[in-house]
Amino acid sequence: MNFEPFVTCAVTGAGDTAGKHPDLPVTPAQIAAAAVEAARAGAAVAHIHVREPETGKGSRRDELYREVVERVRDSGVDVVLNLTAGMGGDLGFGPGETPLELDGETTDMVGPMARLSHIEALRPEICTLDCGSMNFGDGNFIVVNTPDMLRAKARRIMELGVKPELEVFDTGHLWFVEKLVEEGLIEGTPLIQLCTGIPYGAPSDLGTLLAMVHKLPKGSVWSSFGISRMQLPWVAAAALAGGNIRVGLEDNLYLGRGVLASNGQLVERALQVLTGMGARPLGPAEVRARLGLRAPA
Repeated sequence: MNFEPFVTCAVTGAGDTAGKHPDLPVTPAQIAAAAVEAARAGAAVAHIHVREPETGKGSRRDELYREVVERVRDSGVDVVLNLTAGMGGDLGFGPGETPLELDGETTDMVGPMARLSHIEALRPEICTLDCGSMNFGDGNFIVVNTPDMLRAKARRIMELGVKPELEVFDTGHLWFVEKLVEEGLIEGTPLIQLCTGIPYGAPSDLGTLLAMVHKLPKGSVWSSFGISRMQLPWVAAAALAGGNIRVGLEDNLYLGRGVLASNGQLVERALQVLTGMGARPLGPAEVRARLGLRAPA
């Protein structure tokens, strides 16, 4: 049991959820307000994606990230900012026997440095590093993260003084985490996020979670989340297994059956679970000390 966990709130994500929740944060002002709301509710870390304000679709435009970061920092509310660096690896293959006729609607594929341009510009305390390629659901769509791409990104993230959160969607991704650590591309304590429930990665079941936990590099700090209806049960599961917590509208839209949630409500419910188990959730200053984070730019 981790009796001093921290809570991360993933406030919006990049998935096709804008039409499924009337108050999903979409604009930079809304996303920043959601991060501040989550921090006031008790989240120590806010995980940030941005979306195109007109369409609600996921974006990687630097100016959108800049506005979110500046608004959060100007709010006077203390929260550790964790910016995604996972966008720009989307590959939608063509149908049937023409896979190389790529689908322009779902393909957004750029090089590893282009995927870090907002990290270069804004120097958040944490950014994500997805540790492998994966089928995300059915159809002809995959997210691409080759070993060479990942090594290049890890090396540059370390040079920037940003802490990578190593996103693990399946057991093979942990093998690559071990390689990054062995090769000296991860500085200090490894920070790992065990992501469960996304088709077709690791399922949200306790056996899989414990198998992944047992393969973590020695001394790691880790969090985990389950998507959809498993998000709130996973708060207890992750803490009991020794980890930290992630909740938020990126992974789940509901507080209960048919009841749409806000980010603040999901954080509050997570804290109720944790404190009911006897845990004392950490604040942002304590998270910085635990992870050895450098001060934000």
